[in-house]
Amino acid sequence: MKPVLAADVVTKTAKKLIPAALLLVAAFALAADEPKLGRVYVTFEGATPATVSPGKPAEVELHFKVKEGFHVNSNQPKSELLIPTTLKLDLPTDLAAGGTTYPPGKDLSSPFDPSEKLNVYSEDFTVKTKLAAAKTAATGNFTVHGQLNYQACSDNACYPPKNIPLQFDVHVLNHPKAAHHGTPQSPHIK
Repeated sequence: MKPVLAADVVTKTAKKLIPAALLLVAAFALAADEPKLGRVYVTFEGATPATVSPGKPAEVELHFKVKEGFHVNSNQPKSELLIPTTLKLDLPTDLAAGGTTYPPGKDLSSPFDPSEKLNVYSEDFTVKTKLAAAKTAATGNFTVHGQLNYQACSDNACYPPKNIPLQFDVHVLNHPKAAHHGTPQSPHIK
């Protein structure tokens, strides 16, 4: 049996600790690089006014702004490792969503690998969603709540995923059908 030398123990321990230490240093560097000013990378700038009626859905445009010097992954990033931007709405029971349309992103070269293109949103972007009212919906204003989920990056680093809350109003216009009393007259009878 070969004797265990103190140098061998130190070498084995160092080999185990070096990767962990490098990860820890990288995490601290990433945290130090992250801006401290509220860490808001995307703001909700409002929605277009919308009026819906049963059988007449309306498209609502939701406007967002990415902070200067940053970008967020588009809804269709080019890698499954990237977190897409997504919209989640919490609708009142009298409203239903009919589909969400995300804008195409812009291709951007990765500073870490210039041959890899990222698909991102920067500056202003608009997400569109269709809303419809139930046949039994009451006339009035309804508040829609939701959130935009995204991951922001700068030229130096990507930051943990975030979400921003949003809310906007939708006006429902519901005219109940008038009851018919009797048989309607033909315009051809005189």
